[in-house]
Amino acid sequence: MANTPASTPRTDETDLFELVAALWTQKLLIFSVALVGVLAAATYAFLSKPVYEARVYLQPPTMNDIADFNYGRTFGAELAPFTIKDVYDVFTRNLQSESLRRAFFNQVYLPSLSPSERSGSQDLLYSNFLKLLTIGLPTKEQPDRYSVVAKGEDPARAVVWVKDFAARAGAAAEEEMISNITREAEVRARNLGQQITTLQEAQNQIRQDSITRLREALAVAEAIGLENPPIISGNLSAEVSADMDGQLTYMRGSKALKAEIHNLETRKSNDPFIGQLRELQNKQSFYKDLQVNPDTVSVYRQDGPIEQPDRPIKPKKDLIMLLGLFLGCVLGFMIALVRRSFERRGYIKAYS
Repeated sequence: MANTPASTPRTDETDLFELVAALWTQKLLIFSVALVGVLAAATYAFLSKPVYEARVYLQPPTMNDIADFNYGRTFGAELAPFTIKDVYDVFTRNLQSESLRRAFFNQVYLPSLSPSERSGSQDLLYSNFLKLLTIGLPTKEQPDRYSVVAKGEDPARAVVWVKDFAARAGAAAEEEMISNITREAEVRARNLGQQITTLQEAQNQIRQDSITRLREALAVAEAIGLENPPIISGNLSAEVSADMDGQLTYMRGSKALKAEIHNLETRKSNDPFIGQLRELQNKQSFYKDLQVNPDTVSVYRQDGPIEQPDRPIKPKKDLIMLLGLFLGCVLGFMIALVRRSFERRGYIKAYS
């Protein structure tokens, strides 16, 4: 009984030596299976189509890039100027919009496929497209930098895709900005036009009221036979002349009143007599003519050049071959262990 504990390690040690010896006798089998695994992995790695990745980084524009958006817009004016953040937010919203992805899918991605590939499920094709073209979001280190990433078998096409997608997002954002600016200018011009019309109508009514008052004064002057203003000497003359309005208007005399009535009735325009009119008309003309040239503005900046990739990101040949070797060795050991088990049961003849 005292020798039993000591015999167990020796038995385990003997079994381990037997296992190693059995595996060693089948080293050719293990090596062959491992070689098959490496060859299979190498075949897959070298026959698989390479996948390349192109990437473009996008940053906010400069003040010079958005200067024309702010033409006529100052902090003291009716329209507040746009900030860099305002403009860049419009761009990033368009960059991540579903409408832009759908348009690119229909206009660029689908035409690049063969007729047989396009005949498949549109939902599946769109799902595959979303894996090939992705938007990289900002990070803590680069809180304002976005990226567009395109993957494909053709590296030149991947570069074209990222350029085209970023340009489409920029064009859509510029169009939205210009549309907003134009709309604001139109509304402002219409408001100014309404103010001008109101002032002109008010001045026309004032003229009609003046004609009515002058006609009544003329009737009084003609009734008393007063053709010319009375000649009054001294300080009383200045006082009476200053008060020749209202009830004393008739004291101007019928000749003066007729001339003034004729002048008011034949006046072609009241505009020269409206104090704020010219200023309002100048503002209205400015907003009517306000235009932004898309060639002089930019809603984003490209951070660095877009270089054509010369090394595929997939397949990773070295990793695949190492994985094939590992799996081949594991499979070889498993086959060798199964074979040893069969040998011990006498199903197959053991190696000599």
